[in-house]
Amino acid sequence: MEIEPSLFAGRVCDVQTAVAWREKQAAAGRVVVFTNGCFDLLHAGHVRYLAWARAQGDALVVGLNSDDSVRGLKGAERPFSHFDDRAAVLAGLRSVDIVVGFSERTPEVLLDRIAPDIHVKSAQYRVDELPERYVVESHGGRILLAPHEAGKSTTDIVARVRSAQRA
Repeated sequence: MEIEPSLFAGRVCDVQTAVAWREKQAAAGRVVVFTNGCFDLLHAGHVRYLAWARAQGDALVVGLNSDDSVRGLKGAERPFSHFDDRAAVLAGLRSVDIVVGFSERTPEVLLDRIAPDIHVKSAQYRVDELPERYVVESHGGRILLAPHEAGKSTTDIVARVRSAQRA
């Protein structure tokens, strides 16, 4: 079923469109926030994380791992949802302005192109351990760590479902 893209809060775009959009935001003096992830099974932890990220600036870009990238990170059975479906769900959130895909394991290439003012990661990470830190800082950006909700992950949900199936 096709849905009119204007009905979504955000939009899915390619890298060139995302870069042009970011340049317009910068020209308007808006603070652009970037975050990334697989967002395989969207859950409340994701929704709160994305809302927190968006509240750190004026606009939010979500870098979304490609299906092959997710498989490389999470294993052969993932993703559960294909890229287009994951992107549509993210674009439907009020907190998300644009979604742009990337095929690498980590988002340095995309971050280098978009050059956000702020890059948000979960507090389950440490800033000094993030491989993308150097790219963000080279553009004058900064990294903020969002509160992490233990037990609110796709991995946790899958484990509960599998446990219930065995019972």
